[in-house]
Amino acid sequence: MASRLQERTRDEIVRLSTRGLDVTGFFDEAGAILRKAVPFDGFCSMTVDPATMLLTSHLAHDSVRPEDVPRLGRNEFLEEDVNKFGVLARAPRPAGVLTDATGNDLEGSPRYRDILQPNGFRDELRFTLLDDGACWGWVALYRREQSVDFEVADAEFVASLSQLLAQGLRRAILLAAIPTADEPDAPGLILLAPGGKVETITSAAERWLSLLIAAAPAEGDLPAVVNGVAYRALLTARGGSPEVGARARVPTSGGTWLIVHGSVVGDPADGRTAVILEAARSSEMAPLIVAAHGLTTREREVTQLVLHGLSTAEIAERLHLSEYTVQDHLKAIFEKVGVRSRRELVAQIFFRHYVPRLEMGVKIGATGWFSEAGP
Repeated sequence: MASRLQERTRDEIVRLSTRGLDVTGFFDEAGAILRKAVPFDGFCSMTVDPATMLLTSHLAHDSVRPEDVPRLGRNEFLEEDVNKFGVLARAPRPAGVLTDATGNDLEGSPRYRDILQPNGFRDELRFTLLDDGACWGWVALYRREQSVDFEVADAEFVASLSQLLAQGLRRAILLAAIPTADEPDAPGLILLAPGGKVETITSAAERWLSLLIAAAPAEGDLPAVVNGVAYRALLTARGGSPEVGARARVPTSGGTWLIVHGSVVGDPADGRTAVILEAARSSEMAPLIVAAHGLTTREREVTQLVLHGLSTAEIAERLHLSEYTVQDHLKAIFEKVGVRSRRELVAQIFFRHYVPRLEMGVKIGATGWFSEAGP
């Protein structure tokens, strides 16, 4: 019975990821689906800047008070605690249960003492949303004192959904960011009417289509990969085969790769779809951090890896440097940013550049900073 319920949950998450919802709608629907397989009393959902692993938006679904959001940030970046999201994102299983991690010694967790308990919760199941090595979001499920604690099996199940949820969230972020994006490598958007006729196509989408390595379609037609992912999105959203993903990775004439995503717009019965085309590359460090602190290219690379939680040895290995050289870069970074440690560095960047935007309702998209109200 549990296995069948989990399989149905997975199928529903696959269909959800193709529906073209905004970030709030996506998390609301995802929570409703998850609650049936892993019951909980409240949850928090968060978007993360994949370049820095810092929190960019927070939604409390019957859970913590708004004034506790900065407190969650302080716990993540400044305090010693279990199941940090940054640690979970790099773990073999990107999910963890609070009671399990503390050995039921909940008072040993500052997050429990200062945030969960005052909000009436006892246990917490955290997991990260990862796709192609990039983290796009965090989720924390909560249970109250009178509820049964989460089990490790619950953590294993939500971890198995991590990539599916990340892909759905990524599409939601891209759909919100595309109307304001005008950079050379910006994602492109194609809106298709029922039957596949083009309603709207952005200049970025036209540019990406011109770079595809494929036989030229007939005049007025779209490449097969575009129609293919749009059809898959409709098929999945209408209850078709959920293992068929509305996503493709294709090469370009420039030697790079392009990710093509398909999503349904509105009611699946209407047949309208959206196709997003974006470069398949890792995100770069948020430009405002470089501008604010004058970091060099190498210092920016080191800072990014610090934000991702890598040790000095791991940074040295990743960048093919000696540990002594990494320490020299860290010293220069600390001086420029005005901090004395890695922990202070992460906190400085988060509280100076991210918290004000959280309070203003500004998020980070794949192409930079944007607001739901417009640029």
